[in-house]
Amino acid sequence: MTLTIAIVGSAQPSAHRVDEYLQASRLAIDPRGVQIELDLTPGIALAEAIIAEIDRNRDGSPSADEQRAYASLVLHGLEVAVDGRPLPVQLGSIRFADNDAMRRGEGTIQVQASVTLPDLDIGAHQLRFRNNHHPHGSVYLANALVPESDAVGVTAQRRDPDQRELTIDYELRAVPAPSTVAWLLASFAAASMLSVFLIAAVHPVTALKTWRARRKPGLLR
Repeated sequence: MTLTIAIVGSAQPSAHRVDEYLQASRLAIDPRGVQIELDLTPGIALAEAIIAEIDRNRDGSPSADEQRAYASLVLHGLEVAVDGRPLPVQLGSIRFADNDAMRRGEGTIQVQASVTLPDLDIGAHQLRFRNNHHPHGSVYLANALVPESDAVGVTAQRRDPDQRELTIDYELRAVPAPSTVAWLLASFAAASMLSVFLIAAVHPVTALKTWRARRKPGLLR
C-alpha cells in the first residue's frame, strides 16, 4: 500500500548531491502497527557502488532474489522500538529502478515494510525509529505521516541532527467500534418506530404526521 497521506511537520529536503545516498523514511502509525516506506536514491558518484552491492554476481541485471536480499539488508539496518521495546521489521513490497536510471542519479529504490505492535493501553506512547543503513555518504530524511485512524494522534516528533533517528510521540484514543455505532443507530431507529406505533394506537392522524416528519434524507427508514 502506498502511503499518500500528508506529512506531519515535514522537514524540507536538501538538494540531492552527486556524492550522496539520499534515504527518505516515512512512517504511518495505526493502532495495530507501523507502516514504513523508504525511498533510497544514490547520487551519480555512488551509483556504481550501490549497483554492485545489489548485483552480486555482476551479470549486469539484478535478479529478484538479489533485489530482495538488498532490501533485507536495508531493513537489517533499521531499528524500531515502542515505549522502549524493540520490535522486528517485516519486509513488504520492493521496487528497484533500472541501472541506467541510477547511474543518472534519477533511480530510486522503494522499500515498504511493517511493524506489528503489541496490545497497547489507551494513552500516550512513544515510537523510536533509527536508520543505520549505509552510513557512509548517506543523507537521511525522516517524517511521521498523519494517521489514517481517528484512534491515533501524533502529538510531537523529534529528529537527531542528521535525521537518522526519529522519535514520535503519539496517543491512542478510545473510539466507538463500527458495530457499536451501527447498534446505536439501529436502536434509535427501533425506538423511533415504536413511538410512532404507540401514538397510532391512540391518535392515528397524529401518527401519520409524525411518520412523515421523520422521513428525511439520510435517516434510516
